Amino acid sequence: MEVAELDKVTQAILKYIDEAGFKQEGAFNLRHNGMALCHGDSEHIKIVKKKDKPGIDIYIDSETNGEEVHIPVVLDASGFTDKVYNDFHIADGAKVVIIAGCGIHNDGHADSQHDGVHSFFVGKGANVTYRENHYGAGDGEGARILNPVTEIFIDDDSVFTLDTSQIRGVDSTKRETHVELGKNSKIFVMEKLMTHGNQMAESNMEVRLNGEGSSAQIISRSVAKENSGQIFHPAAVGNSKCNAHIQCDSIIMDKAQVRSIPEINAKHLDAAIIHEAAIGRINDEQLIKLRTMGMKAEEAENVIIEAFLN
Repeated sequence: MEVAELDKVTQAILKYIDEAGFKQEGAFNLRHNGMALCHGDSEHIKIVKKKDKPGIDIYIDSETNGEEVHIPVVLDASGFTDKVYNDFHIADGAKVVIIAGCGIHNDGHADSQHDGVHSFFVGKGANVTYRENHYGAGDGEGARILNPVTEIFIDDDSVFTLDTSQIRGVDSTKRETHVELGKNSKIFVMEKLMTHGNQMAESNMEVRLNGEGSSAQIISRSVAKENSGQIFHPAAVGNSKCNAHIQCDSIIMDKAQVRSIPEINAKHLDAAIIHEAAIGRINDEQLIKLRTMGMKAEEAENVIIEAFLN
C-alpha cells in the first residue's frame, strides 16, 4: 500500500467527485497530475499499473461482495493535459461499487484537460455500480476540459448501473459511451448535467442489446443556463428480443441552447424500444409557490433545479 498526505486543494476536489468519502484504505488509486499519488489493494480487488500506456488494470474477483473501489483523478496544474486508460476486469458473480470521477482546479491562463478511457469487461451474473462525478474549479482564465470515453461489455445475466454527474465548473466536455449487452443482462443509466456561462457539453451514447432478454433504461436530466449549450444523443439498438427505454428531460434558462436527439433502432421483430424527450422552462407556478414561502427568486430556482436533477 502506498499512502500520501493530501493538500487542501486535492481534499476539496475529492469532496465533490467522491461523495462516498475518499479514504486510503481497501482498494483505491488516486491519480494526481498524471501520476499515481497513492494506491492500495484489498483481498478481492487488485490494481495493477499498465506497462504499455498510462493507466491501470483493476481485477475484481468472483468473491467480491458489495466492496467499493475508489479511483478518482485530480488535476491542479494549469496547462496540463492527461490521458489515461483504465480497464476493469470483473469476474463472474462479483458485486462491486466503483467510484471514479475527475476534478480539475485551474488557476492559470492555459487550458487543463483530462481524457479518461474506461473499459469494463463484466462477467456472467455480476452486479456493478459505476459512479463518475466531474467537477471544475479555480479562478484562472484557462479552460477545464473533460472528455470521457466509457466502453462496457456485459455478459449474460449481469446488471450494470452507470451513474454520471457534472454540475459545476467544466467548460467543455464530450462524453462517448458504448455498451454491449448479453443474454438477460441489464443496464441502468442516469446522467445528470448542468451547464452555465459559455460552457458546452455533448454526450453520445450507443447501447447495443445483443442478447435475448436484455434490457436498458437510459435517463438524462439536464439544466442549461446563461449562454451554455448541450447536445445529448442516446441510441438504443435492438439486435434481439429486448426492451429499452430512453428518457431525456431538460430545463432551459436564459439564452442557453439544448439539443436532445434520442435514437431507437430495432433490428429484431421482438425488439421493444421507447424514447421520450422534453425540453422546457421552469414552471412559473412552482416559482410563485416558493416565493410565497419567503424565498427569493434565485433561491426558488435553485430548489427546483436541485429537485429536478436528483
